[in-house]
Amino acid sequence: MNASPDCIFCKIVAGQIPSRKVYEDDDIYAFHDISPWAPVHFLVIPKLHIPSMAQVAAEHERLLGRMMTLAPQLALEQGCNPYPAGGFRIIANTGDEGGQEVHHLHLHVIGGPRPWARG
Repeated sequence: MNASPDCIFCKIVAGQIPSRKVYEDDDIYAFHDISPWAPVHFLVIPKLHIPSMAQVAAEHERLLGRMMTLAPQLALEQGCNPYPAGGFRIIANTGDEGGQEVHHLHLHVIGGPRPWARG
């Protein structure tokens, strides 16, 4: 996998920084957010270092599709209530003006009973 030596998420994938794993396969890693906004708040990241949605290209189509189809399954497994009464949010902040703090593509999956701390 292509990794960036200074990227905190690449270090999490490599096991250099501990995380509370939600899911892992050859291409994707999901883990709990360290500052959750809601009862369910985890991140889904590609193991491949892609800085943001702005760098997603045609060759990433399958990977992003897998991330998006995996997110609902993991949301339910982590405690989100089923649609339509329940649900969750998927957020991909992009760039500084978009609120991105870690420049490694990631999806926030946020849900669970309200009120939430943020969002």
